[in-house]
Amino acid sequence: MRTALVPILLLSLATGGCARLADIGSAPSLSEISNPGLQPEARVISLPMPQPTTAEQIPSSLWRTGSRDFFRDPRAKAVGDLLTVVIDISDQAQMRNSTQRGRSNSEKAGLPNFFGLESRLPAVLPDAVDPSSLVDLDSTSTSSGNGTIQRNERIAMRVAAVVTQVLPNGNFVIAGRQEVRVNYELREMRIAGVLRPEDISNANTIDYDKIAEARITYGGRGQITDVQQPRYGQQVLDVVLPF
Repeated sequence: MRTALVPILLLSLATGGCARLADIGSAPSLSEISNPGLQPEARVISLPMPQPTTAEQIPSSLWRTGSRDFFRDPRAKAVGDLLTVVIDISDQAQMRNSTQRGRSNSEKAGLPNFFGLESRLPAVLPDAVDPSSLVDLDSTSTSSGNGTIQRNERIAMRVAAVVTQVLPNGNFVIAGRQEVRVNYELREMRIAGVLRPEDISNANTIDYDKIAEARITYGGRGQITDVQQPRYGQQVLDVVLPF
C-alpha cells in the first residue's frame, strides 16, 4: 500500500506541488505587469458583429439617423450590442394529493335446471361438480396514495448578454455567460433566449420573465463542488443497479 502511494506523490509534485512548496513561509508572488490584451482571457475574442454602416449626416438637423429620439439611444438594437438581463426568481410551489379507492366484486353462477339435460352433466363432468354451484367468484381491491411536493427557489443576479441574431420579425436572440473564480472554485452563469426590442428598458436592461425560450443556468465547478458530488463509480451504480 505504501509503495502504491509513492507514484501518486511524485505525480502530484510534478504537476504543481513544487510550485506550492516554494510558497511555504512566504506570501504568494505577484504576476509581472504585461499587456492586458495578451492575457488568456482576452487573447482571442470572436463575437457576432453587424454589417458596417455609414451614418448619414443631415446638415442643420437635430435628428440622428437610426436613433429613436434626438439623442443616442443606449438600448441594444443590432447584432453585437450588449444588454443586461435582470434575473430575480422567487418561485414557491406546494402541492398535496391524496387518493383512496375501494372496490368489491362477487359473481355466482349455477345450472340446476337446463331443459332436463342437467341429469346428464355427471356423465360429462367429474362427479365432484355440483350443477347448482358451477361458478363462485369473489374479489376485493383497495388502494391508497398520498403525495406532497414543496419547492422554494430564490435566484437574484444580473448578467450581461450579447445580441447574436436579429430574427425576421425583429426579435433579438441573446446569449451571455459570466464566470467568477475564487481560489479553486469557479461559478458560472449562463443566459439565452429570445426577446422583443420593445421590452428593453431605457437603461438597456430587461427582466428575465420577458425573455421567451429562456435558458438560465447557475452552477459551478471546483474542489468544493467535487466534494459535494458523489464519486463517478457511485453515480454509475445508481444508474445501473435496479435496487
